[in-house]
Amino acid sequence: MNAPDPPPSSPNPALAWKVRALVVFTVLLLCSSALFLLYARGAFESTQRLVLIAEDSEGVFVGMDMSFSGFPIGRVSHIELDRSGKVRILVDVATKDAHWLRSSSVFTLVRGVVGSPSIRAYTGQHTDPALPDGAVRTVLQGDVSAELPKLISATKELLENLGALTHADGPLGASLANLNTLSSKLNGPGGALAVLLGSEKDAKKIITTIDRSNALVARLDSMVAHADAQIFGDQGVMPQTRATIVQLNTLLGESRESLRQVDTILKDAQAISGNARSATTDLGALRAEVEANLRKIESLVTEVNRKWPFVRDTEIRLP
Repeated sequence: MNAPDPPPSSPNPALAWKVRALVVFTVLLLCSSALFLLYARGAFESTQRLVLIAEDSEGVFVGMDMSFSGFPIGRVSHIELDRSGKVRILVDVATKDAHWLRSSSVFTLVRGVVGSPSIRAYTGQHTDPALPDGAVRTVLQGDVSAELPKLISATKELLENLGALTHADGPLGASLANLNTLSSKLNGPGGALAVLLGSEKDAKKIITTIDRSNALVARLDSMVAHADAQIFGDQGVMPQTRATIVQLNTLLGESRESLRQVDTILKDAQAISGNARSATTDLGALRAEVEANLRKIESLVTEVNRKWPFVRDTEIRLP
């Protein structure tokens, strides 16, 4: 006969209470974590709705942030299609950050080469009216990766043009060859003058002409200096002419004095008509003296004309 089973032992009340407390704490921790996540995601914040119209929603997902000046101010809550086939992106913007959005704000959807796309808001005039709740705006889209084929094609074309330009038979090679030829001509006998005139022979003609011109100028300078010495020197024409003019002035003074005596005698002859023979004799002597002075003057004038060939007026006017 089998022995009867022992009666089951009663549970420990303290252990049961600890288990229940642990379960409650775990549930509270999970609920707190969920509430914190909801709070961190802005589930309890007051928001206003913004509808962005785009051509396509590639890369856009629910929960995606919309940034303003690098700070997230809104979050994509829903994506749908309208009747025209356009994409409606519903964005919830926190009420405390909604004042950054104005009626003139611009919204862009940019897709980069690396990374996910981003929705950005730009406001130029902060004094414009605030963006109302439920506003519908068209988003401007830019796809950098779509521009890569154009960029690659343009770069390829640029490299081809650069290769054709730098080829040995290209324009750059011909220009360098011409520059080398020009440098060799500049270092040649004719130098820059031969380059300008086109041939070394013409350059030599110009140099010969310049040398002859310099020799002619030197001869002219020598002739001018010699002429200055002959005309204005101590033994030149000008000092001798000055001395002759001084003598001429002296003779003219003597002639004036003789003429004054003649006038006096004529007056005496008119006053004393009785002594006519004596007056006639005096007049003959004075006339002879005047003629002698005139002959001296004529000889001086002839000498002046000989020493000063530039004077052509040989008339002598007596007072």
